[in-house]
Amino acid sequence: MKAEVINPFLESARHVIEQVIQVSPSTGNLGVKEIGYMENHIWIQIGMTGQMNGDIVFGIQEQVALQMVSVMMGGYVITEMDEMGQSAISELGNMISGNASTILSNQGVSVDITPPKVMKSDSTSSLIQKKALCIPLRMEGIGELDIQVMIS
Repeated sequence: MKAEVINPFLESARHVIEQVIQVSPSTGNLGVKEIGYMENHIWIQIGMTGQMNGDIVFGIQEQVALQMVSVMMGGYVITEMDEMGQSAISELGNMISGNASTILSNQGVSVDITPPKVMKSDSTSSLIQKKALCIPLRMEGIGELDIQVMIS
């Protein structure tokens, strides 16, 4: 897997987070990570087909996701990841991936994305354990969002 594959997702995530969460994220170190079960985490999984195939997974600690959803809901405090919260965080993943697929299209790479699938740490049996190219985005005062790309 080439490191350049993650760049459209990184660019898109920065832009969407700045617009929706109203914070400018900083980028952590790029690395390869084993994707798997982590307590108190939420994952947003989006499939990609076309000239690139695989999955993009956004990994977020549940407390960070709750803060992000609260901002998305106009400051309304969210204390648990209910159906509305899952819908909001799912839409964030959809926006990032949709923008990234547009960036790829502008580079001449034709791809389609699947609807986002939100998984909590208690339902990760469908999260296949494999290695991913990973880069964290750090949002000051909120926490981190990991972009994990498993694309061939």
